[in-house]
Amino acid sequence: MENIIKETIKNLRENNMNGYYCESREELYILLEEFFKDGLTVGCGDSITLEELGVFQWLRKKDVKFYDKFEKSLTSEDRRKIYLKNFTSDVFITGSNAISSKGEIINIDGNGSRVAPMIYGPKKVIVVVGENKITEDYFGAIKRAREIAAPLDAKRLDKNTPCKFTGKCSDCKSPERICNFFVTIAHEFDRDRIHVLILNENLGY
Repeated sequence: MENIIKETIKNLRENNMNGYYCESREELYILLEEFFKDGLTVGCGDSITLEELGVFQWLRKKDVKFYDKFEKSLTSEDRRKIYLKNFTSDVFITGSNAISSKGEIINIDGNGSRVAPMIYGPKKVIVVVGENKITEDYFGAIKRAREIAAPLDAKRLDKNTPCKFTGKCSDCKSPERICNFFVTIAHEFDRDRIHVLILNENLGY
């Protein structure tokens, strides 16, 4: 696994992105402090990894303008306004379904609100993953996203999809299907825009 992570970081750099390996949560938060300076605007995507790490709670305590999509009082229209604000944020932070050792970031999304700002808009994109999200190649990443991440997410969101009950992707046509956008970030124009932080833990799904 250590060699795969080294190869992943090397290939992210060759794809004009940045990769970092953090041995501990302490190292991760030291690195996050460098990206989230006072006064910045911050958007986020859904991420069990970030929830497990307490990143959202950490952001709420910082001197930043956090577009907090998780406030319980928000209406669907309020949430949509936040999604649009994310495009103008200084920093957008999210997790990922998988990162291939070829330096590709692979995600499946339901409404596109997470993957769209990863592609365009925010000045910086911070992607935080546990080492369990690293796969050997693109096909392994897609398999992981479809067969592990998506069924567990459908169950978490209580969606009426076959995978919620079977734990397996059947490429369904359910109205509540969450596998709507398959996005691969293979390269980036701006060297300093996308930063992938890999933590020495199994996180998310």
